[in-house]
Amino acid sequence: MGVLPKRSEDYSAWYNELVKHADLAENSAVRGCMVIKPYGYSIWEKMQQALDKMFKDTGHTNAYFPLFVPKSLFEAEEKNAEGFAKECAVVTHYRLKNDPNKPGKLMVDPEAKLEEELVVRPTSEAIIWNTYKNWIQSYRDLPLLINQWANVVRWEMRTRLFLRTAEFLWQEGHTAHATQAEAIAETTQMLDIYAEFAEKFMALPVVKGVKTANERFAGADDTYCIEALMQDGKALQAGTSHFLGQNFAKAFDVKFSDKENKLSHVWGTSWGVSTRLMGALIMAHSDDEGLVLPPILAPIQVVIVPIPKGEESLRAIDAKVDPLVKALKAKGISVKYDNRDTHKPGWKFAEYELKGVPVRIAMGQRDMENGTVEIARRDTKEKTVIAFDDVLAYVENLLVEIQDNIYNKALSYRDEHITKVETFEEFKEVLNGKGGFISAHWDGTTETELKIKEATKATIRCIPLGSVEEAGVCVFSGKPSKQRVLFAQAY
Repeated sequence: MGVLPKRSEDYSAWYNELVKHADLAENSAVRGCMVIKPYGYSIWEKMQQALDKMFKDTGHTNAYFPLFVPKSLFEAEEKNAEGFAKECAVVTHYRLKNDPNKPGKLMVDPEAKLEEELVVRPTSEAIIWNTYKNWIQSYRDLPLLINQWANVVRWEMRTRLFLRTAEFLWQEGHTAHATQAEAIAETTQMLDIYAEFAEKFMALPVVKGVKTANERFAGADDTYCIEALMQDGKALQAGTSHFLGQNFAKAFDVKFSDKENKLSHVWGTSWGVSTRLMGALIMAHSDDEGLVLPPILAPIQVVIVPIPKGEESLRAIDAKVDPLVKALKAKGISVKYDNRDTHKPGWKFAEYELKGVPVRIAMGQRDMENGTVEIARRDTKEKTVIAFDDVLAYVENLLVEIQDNIYNKALSYRDEHITKVETFEEFKEVLNGKGGFISAHWDGTTETELKIKEATKATIRCIPLGSVEEAGVCVFSGKPSKQRVLFAQAY
């Protein structure tokens, strides 16, 4: 399994090695792309299932749209096309043939050039809104509430497993509405769903806010976001919900006739989260020994490790543990009984600690005789000996307690790392020392925003929702400011 680097010494190396050591993902033969391994994918599946239910509970249905977008469609909404142009992979040919100069090798067939180049989707607004033109004619067709689970490609130059890869998995919602108010309500509703998911399932406290014009999604009128804080004091954008106005409806001529038979363009939204959430989950909670997983998302919530003295002892423990395993499963608790004879108990303890299994139960010969077990919790490393007959109720309560504790620990860290500053010197001092979110006045101009970014690498993460107006002066320009915004260095 190997020893992980210390978080405090090299956070980046710790993260990269943890992803690999815990069997979550690895780099693939394709530059910038990753292989998500079974254990990592099982966590993503639990995220997917929870989110999918939340989407469907709010009236959304799933569909699937093509991976390829004709270049002419991609160009239709100019801001969107311009915003993603540098990250696009493009298909120009549809066939290979044998290379006459290199036996056994293939070459692109120059005669198989596509009439129109195809963009590999970096996001699906273009292909989806072109489709919506055929689906929407009347107010009776609205609202149209569609989500898709898919992969997208953004040709990133600097990649990191889960956080930024050339291909990644995500969901993207795309909705059409009769009125501006309905579309804005949808945008904020989905933001609330993302925040609820992050906090309830991922045990990850987030700040809900609006992006500045400079940080807005290309083609949107407004971008709402949830921002989380990692243990190294850097922020991570964990989800976005975009109010598209009528930009895509006008670009693709998506109109509907209202009850008075008047023709109008629809109002749109799009919203998404990706496998980047895996990176957030790892960085927000884990420690020098490995993953710390919130029980709700843990593929294995409880592992039971026997510590036998010989074959006969193992068979006796097997018989004792079998009904407990069945009882835990009946309660909806995922449990693994690891009685492999290929590894010693100590090795297993370290493996399940590395993989972040929330609860570990150990039973040895003496435990059999005493009618007890030892229970260790992953989040605090505390161990408790309890009566075997009490295990089921104890574990049920413990899983809830662990979930709450992980969230409260992350919340305390986040709240302790929101720092108000009044001057640019304070700003730089906090950024280079304590880190975290910096609450500071900003004059509202993109010029100042970019100058701060250039000087410090800190960006405006969001204008927090519900924040009150507060007269002040911008920390950089000294010009008047109406409210504070949150700055941070970010992933």
